[in-house]
Amino acid sequence: MIEHIIHENIELALILRSNFKKEGIEFLTPNNYSQQLGYMGRPRGYVIAPHVHNPVAREVMYTKEVLFVKSGKVRVDFYDEAKSYLESRLLGPGDVILLAFGGHGFEMLEDSEIIEVKQGPYAGDLDKTRFEPISRAELQIVTPS
Repeated sequence: MIEHIIHENIELALILRSNFKKEGIEFLTPNNYSQQLGYMGRPRGYVIAPHVHNPVAREVMYTKEVLFVKSGKVRVDFYDEAKSYLESRLLGPGDVILLAFGGHGFEMLEDSEIIEVKQGPYAGDLDKTRFEPISRAELQIVTPS
C-alpha cells in the first residue's frame, strides 16, 4: 500500500507500507523531487547492468528525508509550513516514509530502529527550525483504509 499525505495540494509525505508488492520498477516520486524513492520487485536471476553515475549539478532547496523503520513502532506527526498540526500516522517494521514538504515530528511508541537517508552535506542549525510539538490530547491518528 502507498499513502500520500497531502495538504492544500502539497505532498507532505509518501508512506510505502511494508506490505506493498509489485513486479518491476516504479518510482513513487515526481522527477522534480530532490530525493527520489523507487520500488523494485525483481525475480531471481534478474540483472541490473553495472553502471556509474555521471556528475550532474543539482540545486537542492529543501531537505527531503527517507526513513526506513527497521523495528519498533513510530508515530509521525505532520505539520504545515506555518507549523500548524494536521494529523498523525503510525509506522511499523518495514514501513518507509519520504518526507517531502511541511513539518514533522516523531514519537517512538516502542524501542525503535530507524535508518535515515537525506541529501548532504548537512547544514547544521541552518538545516531546520525546531518548534513545540502537538499535545497528546490534540492528536489525530489516521489509519489507512
